[in-house]
Amino acid sequence: MKFEYPAGATPFSLDDASALIPKHIHTQNDLNEWEQANILRAEKWVFSKQRKNITSIKFLITLHKKMFDLTWSWAGHFRVHQTNIGVAPFQIAMSLQAACDDIDFWIQHKTFLPEEIAIRFHHKLVSVHPFPNGNGRLSRLAADILLYNLIKKRLTWGRQSLHQDSDLRKTYIQSLRQADNGLYEPLINFCLS
Repeated sequence: MKFEYPAGATPFSLDDASALIPKHIHTQNDLNEWEQANILRAEKWVFSKQRKNITSIKFLITLHKKMFDLTWSWAGHFRVHQTNIGVAPFQIAMSLQAACDDIDFWIQHKTFLPEEIAIRFHHKLVSVHPFPNGNGRLSRLAADILLYNLIKKRLTWGRQSLHQDSDLRKTYIQSLRQADNGLYEPLINFCLS
């Protein structure tokens, strides 16, 4: 089984790939379709009612599990090896808690507009990179859930799929890298475009 990765994606390790639950998947396209169906099921679950404690480690673990529980046996479990981005595995829980605490503070004190808080939440989750895979999709959905709870609105994310390699995905990855350096305007503009 050979998988192709779009720019900025975390490649699977052999251990990760062996954790694939459905045995009929042999191509990247098969995997993409299966994961997307799993994620749509999770979206239906998450938006079925107002969710509480979105900015908690427990909720993020549950969300990741719901998004990938039919696809990967490691769904909802933190990664145990270093990836091309993200904090060291032993720092994941502490870094996630700090990110959640920041977001809660910003919401309480109205530090930024709701859209910017959601986008910064997305960026913080991507930066921590807590799971073996699916971190971008998790962080985008978590930001959407947060914003929906705040103002009944979702982000547009460039209005196209970010899963495939494209110029749009390259712009998205570049804006994330600029946010890594404290320049959030390109990411904000992208997420609202």
